[in-house]
Amino acid sequence: MMPSLTLAARIERWPIAGGFTISRGAKTEAVVIVAEVSRQGPNGKAIVGRGECVPYARYGETPEGTLEAILAMQGALDGGLDRLGLQGEMRAGAARNALDCALWDLEAKEAEKRIWELLGLSAPRPLTTAYTISLGTPETMAEATAKASRRPLLKIKLGGDGDEARIAAVRKAAPDAELIVDANEAWTDGNLERHLAACAAAGVTMIEQPLPAGQDQALARIKRPVSVCADESVHDRASLEGLRERYDAINIKLDKTGGLTEALVMAESAKALEFDLMVGCMVATSLAMAPALTIAQGARVVDLDGPLLLARDRDDGLRYDGSTVYPPGAELWG
Repeated sequence: MMPSLTLAARIERWPIAGGFTISRGAKTEAVVIVAEVSRQGPNGKAIVGRGECVPYARYGETPEGTLEAILAMQGALDGGLDRLGLQGEMRAGAARNALDCALWDLEAKEAEKRIWELLGLSAPRPLTTAYTISLGTPETMAEATAKASRRPLLKIKLGGDGDEARIAAVRKAAPDAELIVDANEAWTDGNLERHLAACAAAGVTMIEQPLPAGQDQALARIKRPVSVCADESVHDRASLEGLRERYDAINIKLDKTGGLTEALVMAESAKALEFDLMVGCMVATSLAMAPALTIAQGARVVDLDGPLLLARDRDDGLRYDGSTVYPPGAELWG
């Protein structure tokens, strides 16, 4: 019989470089939860698996509540709960993500294999990630864009009124970059077509979640001149049904799916429905990005720039060379 698992978790705060603003507000730090599961190895030393999540107020999550939900699973783990059983014991969300990814990390370390070997996949390759430009005035966004204009893929945060001027200013500041847009549910039926046209004129290739989740029926009634990607409207595979008429792509975030286990299945389900895939993130450290890179290998758009937005990252963090992100080392995760 294998030794039982020990569970620990903690709240960490990581300063953001210069702040981060979207349509729902601004923040100056990333508040993350780190879960650790450990088991005594054959040599008597503890083997530790780690996972990181970001509680998101948009979904009713708090750091304290997420921490409590993770720690409450110690009894279930004592009773032999494994990663697959976890899917039925916790709802999809940030808490399950941290614990699921920690169990994956432990599994890889105990098997002395990398995550892709456990999954029977090819070794991951470096990928190009989007780089986020925060919401602001057209002038401040153009200034920030100009500094990042050599990056090949920029993600532009928009917020409703004034978005036509914002996207025009951004395009002028970065004439050669591919642009994707994230409206974070800030548009309305009244301005939807006008904003879509402005994005099309600026050569935007994808727009994330223009309308509020549950109020996005207009997307099925209009001609979409730019690919539209569901974010807040999609969480796990159960939420895919009915989205095909409204969206061309879906954004998979592990904090929404509740971890890598569900994300892997969701990605296959989405592909079967002929959705393009985007793999995104919250603002967090490399520990949160590393599991998502497994899914990102098959994505049309990769948006894993969380560590680039921080004042500092973990010592064993991912390697970023400009907008190229490299697979994690074993000391980080997986």
